[in-house]
Amino acid sequence: MFPVIDLQGSPYERGLAHGTRARARVERSLANYARLFELCGISWGDAQSIARRYRPFVARIGEQYLEEIEGIAAGAGRRVEEILALNARTEILPPSFPGKPSEAWLAAIRRGADFGECTAIAVLPERSAEGGTLLAQNWDWLGAQREALVVLRSGGDCLTLTEAGMLAKIGLNRHGLGVCLNILRSESDGLRPGAPVHVLLRALLDCASLAQAETLVRRVRCGASSNILCASAAGGAASFELSPGRVGVVAARGGILCHTNHFLAQEGREHEVLLPPSLSSVPRLQRIEALSGSGKFSAADLQRMLRDESDGFLSICRRPDPSLPEEARVESVASVVMELARGVMHVAPDIPSKAAYEAVALEAEPVVQ
Repeated sequence: MFPVIDLQGSPYERGLAHGTRARARVERSLANYARLFELCGISWGDAQSIARRYRPFVARIGEQYLEEIEGIAAGAGRRVEEILALNARTEILPPSFPGKPSEAWLAAIRRGADFGECTAIAVLPERSAEGGTLLAQNWDWLGAQREALVVLRSGGDCLTLTEAGMLAKIGLNRHGLGVCLNILRSESDGLRPGAPVHVLLRALLDCASLAQAETLVRRVRCGASSNILCASAAGGAASFELSPGRVGVVAARGGILCHTNHFLAQEGREHEVLLPPSLSSVPRLQRIEALSGSGKFSAADLQRMLRDESDGFLSICRRPDPSLPEEARVESVASVVMELARGVMHVAPDIPSKAAYEAVALEAEPVVQ
């Protein structure tokens, strides 16, 4: 299981604890992204310079999030710009990365590499076997980043599986609100700075309702495209498809909402970067919708769906393709199934078909003296 780190106190104190207790994993995050930026033709020094431009946008979402980033940097013994670069990594990477590809990446693309990531699903109470909202996701990315993952539990307020050094990714909060993330790509990504999506995810975990979450995503301007699948224990769900200057909203149908890595709402389709023939986003969406087409589902049922390997290396459950260069071997780094009303996150800390899901609760168990 990934380290579970309990955070208490002010935003700076929470960040300080994060950076201190996850220092080795923060170092792993920094090393992995420095290499990824280099593969995209962006030096680590340039990445930090670009990251500085995002500082005011983080503060605009909330000064407390900037304070938390500063705390992470202090705890990990790194520059604030380095931690900013981690939190803005989606925005700094080119919209169709790598922007200046290495020979290894070019070879991977020629051989059909798929750089898309993530399959997510929300199940509303009317389709839930236990009557409570479920939210789940496989996070597909480069396997080396698995060793940089942590679970952060912030004072009983929110629980998130994220990359060490980043404020949040997949998670839930005490109000029964949960978030998942799918990368999208549009032509306007990275043209000018905007709200980093990993900071926005942390701010969404401070929201009390789906309506408040929608107000927040409409208030900020993003620097790159993403889909945030958001669901509530109260029964609602929505996919917020964000791209610079645009917000598209996709609603659940028949109590189910699924998303992969292409735009579904009209607002983003006309500006979407052309999907390569190898990208498995469309068949993955079709598969998860077929698996959830009828009946009612439990958390265990969603775990089985996320273990689906019916399409080989391009399945919902992604194993790395050994025929591709190491830099291009996308896999399911982790898998999460959340029971929002219970405040429980079930985490598979590896490719889900080869790992057991372990439960982590929003409320930490009291320490027995």
